[in-house]
Amino acid sequence: MKTVNGQSQRSQLSLLMCTALVIGNMIGSGIFLLPASLAHYGGISIIAWLYTAAGAAILAIVFSRLSRLISGSGGPYVYTHAGFGKFPGFLVAWGYWISTWCGNAAISTAMIAYLGIFFPILRTNPILACFIALAVVWLLSWINIRGIRQAGFVQVITTVMKIIPLLAIGFLGIFHIRLEHFTPFNLSGTSSFSAITGAAAITLWAFLGLESASIPANNVKSPKTTIPRATLIGTFTVSIIYILGTVAVMGVIPFEELANSSAPFADAARIFWGDWAAYAVAAGAVISCFGALNGWIMMQGQLPLAAAADGLFPQSFSRLSKKGTPIFGIIFSSLLMTLLLIMNFTKGLVEKFTFIIMLATLATLVPYLFCSIAELAVRLKHNELPTGRRMMSLLFISIFSLAYTLWAIAGLGTKILMWGLILLASGIPVFLWTQKNKTR
Repeated sequence: MKTVNGQSQRSQLSLLMCTALVIGNMIGSGIFLLPASLAHYGGISIIAWLYTAAGAAILAIVFSRLSRLISGSGGPYVYTHAGFGKFPGFLVAWGYWISTWCGNAAISTAMIAYLGIFFPILRTNPILACFIALAVVWLLSWINIRGIRQAGFVQVITTVMKIIPLLAIGFLGIFHIRLEHFTPFNLSGTSSFSAITGAAAITLWAFLGLESASIPANNVKSPKTTIPRATLIGTFTVSIIYILGTVAVMGVIPFEELANSSAPFADAARIFWGDWAAYAVAAGAVISCFGALNGWIMMQGQLPLAAAADGLFPQSFSRLSKKGTPIFGIIFSSLLMTLLLIMNFTKGLVEKFTFIIMLATLATLVPYLFCSIAELAVRLKHNELPTGRRMMSLLFISIFSLAYTLWAIAGLGTKILMWGLILLASGIPVFLWTQKNKTR
């Protein structure tokens, strides 16, 4: 059987699996709550969705171009390393790795919250809730250790199951929209620009993960064609789902009710089809969290594996299972996630946990910042700058993706930025230690 990078092609990720990875990692728990978060902005938040989708599309093009130019696993890390060298590459890998297991803890918590609709005891018994969350984390960790193909299969199934209720509400809801629900168009009490900016800062969170197909590149069939296609198809599909779903929900639920809804898609489904549909959407939310958690557990092993292969992470992270999966990275990251979950299910720490997730968001945006101009840096380094229209295209994409990412980072606020710098600086001793060990 033909092998690539030491693996049989049957054990690698196909275009379908990579696309499911992109879609599944972007669609987590957030979209099921976002219409309520956007309600106080009013219909103008639809423009924010369009604006954010355009920014995400530009970033998707950035990662598609980089995946053709630069080979190897690691996605944002390997692109930053190629363009800017060891230390920036390490900082991106360090921040992104932390963001994965922090974000996974949040997804696990959200999944238990949705499960509480079916099993109310989970809302009143934090010990049981924590136990169930940990059981799911370690089940999916085991699946990812068993093989990347198995994890990819789980991702395809859960992605299909999670988008069905969202698509149903999005497409069917269009025929039930009441236009008076969108007037006045701007409910925020601020200027249109301020309202769009504020709403776009919220919607951006729903697009994090568009780079997912590029991270396990060495485990992908024909990566130079599969990764760009999966990235663009996944980002476009998610954009359609988000915008249609939000328009439908806002069009059938008055904004004053929507703002107080804890499950807006479930409430919309109840209006369309009755109580059973609300439970079906809640089940979709559980599956959505399960699928996103599966995909991000894959990321928490693959990215540090790439950094360890270059000597920028401790060599323990390069340890592979018999199936060729990064067993140490998955297990160690899941142990850290376990500690976060135990903290989260302790009373009084919810606000701190939310703060950690905002830091995780920043840690994801920093790689986007470097990757925005990584292609330009790589081509400058090798004196391979294109000319004419190709150069104009490269400059356009680099400048606009850089500007968009800077805007998104600035929108997080000075407090998050300060703590984000501390988070990145905490990795410097690890970098110095790994470099010292390399010289021995």
